[in-house]
Amino acid sequence: MNICSKIKIFPIISGILIIGIPAFVLFFTTETDIVSEKISVSIGEEKFSLLGENTLIGVSSPSDPEPRVINKLTVIVTAYSSTVWETDSDPFITAAGTWVRDGIIANNLLPFGTKVRLPEIYGEKVFVVEDRMNWKKGYYHVDIWFSSYWEAKEFGAKNTYIEVLEG
Repeated sequence: MNICSKIKIFPIISGILIIGIPAFVLFFTTETDIVSEKISVSIGEEKFSLLGENTLIGVSSPSDPEPRVINKLTVIVTAYSSTVWETDSDPFITAAGTWVRDGIIANNLLPFGTKVRLPEIYGEKVFVVEDRMNWKKGYYHVDIWFSSYWEAKEFGAKNTYIEVLEG
């Protein structure tokens, strides 16, 4: 733990300046953490985090609501990795021009940037379409990227559905 995470700020009112504005003096100590604990709180359908002893912060906001499902598609799901025989000449770059990472899928039907879930396999985890497959695979085939060939091979092939998310 670095020293910055151990600083606690104690504001103390030191008096009134000549122009009538309160002056604050900050004292620093390295004895305790600024935020000692993070506790999640639900009030109705709203989610909050309790920081310290008395600070309540909203986790979600109206500007970033839970994604809404706009379509469900029955698909075959397989897996791939960044190996030369499974990809093109640049195996760590997706067809969208981004670096491969966890949560990337390949599909020929949906536009790049489309967010989807595979609820029967991964629950609420959101994946993003950023790669394409061989045209022979068709439109209703999804390939999930894995960091190793053996993880992808172990995943195998599954028949399931995907939820296409809004936005």
